[in-house]
Amino acid sequence: MNPPILRSKSYDQPSVFRAENLLREARRQKNLTECNVPAICLLDPDGDVVRMLVAQQQAERDPYWACYHTDLYTFHWEGLVYGVVGCAVGASFATLIAEQLFASGCQLLISVTSSGQIVPMGEPPYFVFITRALRDEGTSYHYLPPGDYASLAPDLLALGRDAFSAFSEPVLFGATWTTDAPYRETAHAIEQARLAGILAVEMEAAALYAFGQSQQRHVICFAHVTNQMAQIDGDFEKGEENGSLTALRLVAITARAWLASQAQAPPSS
Repeated sequence: MNPPILRSKSYDQPSVFRAENLLREARRQKNLTECNVPAICLLDPDGDVVRMLVAQQQAERDPYWACYHTDLYTFHWEGLVYGVVGCAVGASFATLIAEQLFASGCQLLISVTSSGQIVPMGEPPYFVFITRALRDEGTSYHYLPPGDYASLAPDLLALGRDAFSAFSEPVLFGATWTTDAPYRETAHAIEQARLAGILAVEMEAAALYAFGQSQQRHVICFAHVTNQMAQIDGDFEKGEENGSLTALRLVAITARAWLASQAQAPPSS
């Protein structure tokens, strides 16, 4: 028999409980004025980017963000304005925040998450532009029918092909494994992922891509491969400012490529 997570799903039906309605009630309770977030937003699961920006007084807390669980900060970087939410770790939480961001005016969501190395592609740290993610979590099955992978939208994949050629660190293209249980990464599971050619393990991408595909939202996920799952001494080193400066440069390149693609897109009918 199918487990409960695969039963009673109606993928063609809208949800009764919607992010915009929750935010409406949150604004009422908190006496907040409705206001859009920046068009380009960043999920920062580790929180390093947010902490750096706040410490350097480069980010301001958005007083109109009505989410019950998080703070949204706005900041300028290389000529563009962004919103960022820190510490949205895991598929369920990240997708909850994604729903609320898009209900609040976000048009492109970029996630940069720490990840563990599966197939060695060099000495960490380096980045993976996630083309598809193995659905070893629960949230994606509420957005898409059962399947092995959730994939990046083809138009978003295309914009990344030439964008990172001049980037200071390697940006690889490939698959990751999204897990809900990081402390259940057994030797057998890791070996199966390695045999499948999966480059890294993380906790958000499969759900975010399933959400993006289901709701026709623009979502791009990066894995920042920073560790070998604590199997060596000195693991989890990200670089300068805990990798935040490099991550922000990567985000800026991605954002500009997306803006250029939107400018060239034909107008919708």
